[in-house]
Amino acid sequence: MPKAHFQIVYVFLRAFHLLMKSDHLNRFDRIVAMLVHLQSGRVVKAQEMADRFQVSLRTIYRDIRSLEASGVPITGEAGVGYSLVEGYRLPPVMFTREEAGSFVAAEKLMQKFSDKALGAHYESAMYKVKSILRGSAKDRVAALETQIWVHSSQELFHESTPDALDVILDGIAEKKQVTLQYQSLYSDEPTDRIVEPVGLFNENNYWYVMAYCHLRADYRQFRTDRMQVIRRTNLPFTKEHRDAAGYRNSDVPAERTKVVIRVDREVSKHIKSGRRYYGFTSESTIGDQVEMVFQTSGMQDGFPRWFMMFGDCAHIVEPESLRARVSELLEKASTNLKPGS
Repeated sequence: MPKAHFQIVYVFLRAFHLLMKSDHLNRFDRIVAMLVHLQSGRVVKAQEMADRFQVSLRTIYRDIRSLEASGVPITGEAGVGYSLVEGYRLPPVMFTREEAGSFVAAEKLMQKFSDKALGAHYESAMYKVKSILRGSAKDRVAALETQIWVHSSQELFHESTPDALDVILDGIAEKKQVTLQYQSLYSDEPTDRIVEPVGLFNENNYWYVMAYCHLRADYRQFRTDRMQVIRRTNLPFTKEHRDAAGYRNSDVPAERTKVVIRVDREVSKHIKSGRRYYGFTSESTIGDQVEMVFQTSGMQDGFPRWFMMFGDCAHIVEPESLRARVSELLEKASTNLKPGS
């Protein structure tokens, strides 16, 4: 075993021995995490560690003394913070400067597009990653962290389910059922569901769970922002499930309608990323317009409402039922816009 490995093992055993003597075994995990945290930055303030571990400054000072007594070379300056002697590291895993920079973007995405619990797990993992970066890579990460931001326009989770993804991932990994209180788009009241989560995917900027629903006795998709309650259970799956992708591409296709629209050429390029969600099949250029053909199942709400986003720059070729539905929606919108309505 390399000398550095022996050194780390000795430190952990020595810290554990000291904690045994002081009857504070629950401190061990925190002190080990503090060692990782100390390696995540050049200088770490005591208050920063107190905030992260939700303890007092006095506790941090005591834990620092325990690490020092275990042989960890810590230097500290009043009012500045603590740091490890240069060269003291856990067994190394090296990243390039570019790889280290990529973690910053990933961290920002996790902060905005994951739930509170999963985001906390990722933050903990990032401290471990940062702890093994070399000086130049660490400086690059520090420079990028304040210059990258991500904005999400949707609420991805209900306020009462801040750990939805964490619960779902546990269910998938451990093959355990999950209970939901779910607000369907077409229901006035939420319904209680017992589901067996099979997969998780992000589409149209929302998180969806593919699961076997015991209430419906079939596979269904559930959007995380409509989950008002979610809980783990100890109940095992009742069925063997295929890969999630197999259920998304159902063997029994939904009833679809052929739709043909013509869109101004300049506008058409801006809707290409969204059209695939509405059954797009082909396109052709006709003069200054692009004719698009769809096979869609969302004739009542999905497709008509999407079309209205750019309807002033397009027209409907077929079917007549789509023209009638869009007219109905526009008439209702016009009524709602009248003063006093």
